[in-house]
Amino acid sequence: MRHTGMAKLNYWNQTWSLDAAQCPCDLHLVEYLEEKQVKGAAIFHFGTGNHHLVGRRLSQNGSNCAVLGITASPQEYDEYIELLISDPGLGRTYKAYFGDIYQIDARLLPELDYASLFHVGEFRTPANDRYEALTDLEMSLVFADKLKPGGEILLYKGSFAYDKAEAVAKELVRLRPFEAGGAYKSLTILRKRTR
Repeated sequence: MRHTGMAKLNYWNQTWSLDAAQCPCDLHLVEYLEEKQVKGAAIFHFGTGNHHLVGRRLSQNGSNCAVLGITASPQEYDEYIELLISDPGLGRTYKAYFGDIYQIDARLLPELDYASLFHVGEFRTPANDRYEALTDLEMSLVFADKLKPGGEILLYKGSFAYDKAEAVAKELVRLRPFEAGGAYKSLTILRKRTR
């Protein structure tokens, strides 16, 4: 991949506050992991929101889960910095960074137990093409390949781009050892087969 030099990053110049009535996916993810009594898992979270609910709650609930989150919103990243300044212990298990998920590099990712890809299809536009960003499928394949056997990709059925997420899910099942893993509230689960 070459550096384009002139292309501007496709980012989101807004922020998302927690609105469980409109977008409960982050809340449902945390509830799902808590009900399963998941401990010590490595989790990638696409779209932190300015509430940073997933990273904060999993840091506080005794699960010892490690969360790596990404936001394309400078405001949400600024909020993460403020959270760390006021609660440095949060930084032990929750890391968030600002960037375009369609530039994800597999070499920088650990093996994962869960990847919440709730916003597949929502932010990929022709603007990403100007700097040769990955497609929704290519980005999802990076996470699919980083998941441990038995690991899960979670999608959000309430997304306005869920049709694109469903198309990506079908391709993941076709191209990689994934199977439908059921649903939990607003979430669709794809599970990586163990054999």
